[in-house]
Amino acid sequence: MAANNRAILLALAATALFTVASAMVKHAVLTYPVLQILFIRQIVVGLSALPSAVRTFPHSLKTQYPGWHAIRIAGAFTALSMGIWAVAVLPLTTATALAFSQVFFVVLLAALFLKERTGTYRMTAIVIGFIGVLVVIRPATTGMFDIGSLIAITGALGAAVAIISVRKLSQTESTETLLSYQALFVGLASGIAMLWLWLPPTLADIAFMLGIGIVATIGQWLGIMALRAGEASVVGSIEFMKLVYAAILAFLFFSEIPDKYTLAGAALIVLSALFMLKKES
Repeated sequence: MAANNRAILLALAATALFTVASAMVKHAVLTYPVLQILFIRQIVVGLSALPSAVRTFPHSLKTQYPGWHAIRIAGAFTALSMGIWAVAVLPLTTATALAFSQVFFVVLLAALFLKERTGTYRMTAIVIGFIGVLVVIRPATTGMFDIGSLIAITGALGAAVAIISVRKLSQTESTETLLSYQALFVGLASGIAMLWLWLPPTLADIAFMLGIGIVATIGQWLGIMALRAGEASVVGSIEFMKLVYAAILAFLFFSEIPDKYTLAGAALIVLSALFMLKKES
């Protein structure tokens, strides 16, 4: 099989698993706090990173840029916690569509902090994508400060901060160091909150929440394999299949049907991001 074809299949599987994890979160958050779900998810992530961290210890915890790691952890914690919260308060398709706004935040933050160039086509894509976000949240009818939309967009901004931090850190830090710091400190941040928020789960519920972590972790590894197998622009374009998967799962399990504003806005967000990916490639 050609490398890009193999990458497409791996990316399709990865995006499907990430969307399934989001649907599972939407069910779990009906009963348990956001940070409890995140904490149990991070236990799985931490265990998956543990063999590599132990093998390279103490080198895996040595860093030249503790400040950038702190920024990255704050961004990752915001992205993960707000992402869980967003699917709790928004339809699954809407939350998924708004999460794609991270693409545009990444471009803007990269220009500000990493001095990456921002050409005409990038700014055009950002403007179109922003219009798409406005269509999804439709401020004329819900108000610009609709809490659900702000939660989703804050999560997207957190994800962009984490991505920019990884771009900076990856120049000097090992993969083991990047994985170890996020697994340890995001888990610690959510774990501290358990002193006040923990609700004793049933065995079935704790297995379900561990399942969220397992599904997401497998999806993450498949995504890495896809990027190793094929071109980043090809893999990146498959990311938007999350919208299709989200619409199907939302209909099957939550009886949600995307309205015309969500569909139109999602189309603009996807088209603008695909335009940017095409130009980048």
